[in-house]
Amino acid sequence: MTLRAAIIGYGKMGRIRHEAMDRHGGFEVVVACDTVVDPAASIPMVTNPLAVYDYYPDVIVCSVPNMMIPDVVCTALARGKHVFSEKPPGRNSADVRLMMDAEAAAQKSDAGLVLKFGFNHRVHDAIEEAKKLIDAGTMGDLYFMRGVYGKAGGPNYAQNWRNDPELSGGGILIDQGIHMLDLFQMFAGRFTDVQSFVQRKFWTDVPVEDNAFALMKNAEGIVASVHSSATQWQHTFRLELYLRNGFISVDGILSASGSYGTEVLTLALNRLDATGSPIPNPEQQELRFTEDKSWDKEIAEFHVAVVEGTPLKCGTSQQALDVMELVEAIYAADPEWSNPRQKTSQTATE
Repeated sequence: MTLRAAIIGYGKMGRIRHEAMDRHGGFEVVVACDTVVDPAASIPMVTNPLAVYDYYPDVIVCSVPNMMIPDVVCTALARGKHVFSEKPPGRNSADVRLMMDAEAAAQKSDAGLVLKFGFNHRVHDAIEEAKKLIDAGTMGDLYFMRGVYGKAGGPNYAQNWRNDPELSGGGILIDQGIHMLDLFQMFAGRFTDVQSFVQRKFWTDVPVEDNAFALMKNAEGIVASVHSSATQWQHTFRLELYLRNGFISVDGILSASGSYGTEVLTLALNRLDATGSPIPNPEQQELRFTEDKSWDKEIAEFHVAVVEGTPLKCGTSQQALDVMELVEAIYAADPEWSNPRQKTSQTATE
């Protein structure tokens, strides 16, 4: 079944989703909306988001800035459209709850409506392999996790809308670190205890954080630590999972920029000495991945959910709420970061 699709927000991510839908073959992109019409676009373009409905789409792909996401999503659901939205899911948990309310209201009249958020890191090959290994049970209980996800701030960092909390909801943590937090919750569920340090070190002319350090624990005692950074001058993705019988790590993540390197999954199983104690530095095995299939996997799951009614596994509204609440908990756990705008004013007068 071919679904008619409209893309609202035809920038980098909107075009990536368009390409993925074309590769899938189960979508016909009939219109795109952006603030400026691209004369070279291969499809009709409009500047008014409501005008896309004149093209009778079945699904809306939402690739707009964070502050616009709730309005686009809620409007689409109210008009009976399936929705695929980028992350972050708005600016805060209130935005997510607003969309969940619209989702619930829409499903009362059309139980088949689908709302999916694009947390594509869950379906990277290395992450999926790590999940399979853990779910198989042979590695034993998960003890703790560590995650580092960082980049250099980039050109025009201070002028980017992502660094205005009124528009984005926060800085590097909500923009990029949210992916690592989502993976933590995929592996360990919700975290109940959070401690953090949220800082603005290098990019002192913006009101949001350029570094966030957090330590968290869930009800089962699994501990996770994360460092999300805009001053990680060497672009870095590293996820480590330590279990009773060994460890798994994922170094590098395939991305549109190509700046995080090849995905490498490393697996090590403990060897025991005569007393039953683990021998240090166990032998390691590596799996290397060179093709990013995550965009295609997300679109494929969305298509199946719409056409066949299959429940989503990744990118549900509940998962979106869970990770946004964790982001907020990290911000709130550092009392010195409770009001970024006030902090900026204080710095300017010192």
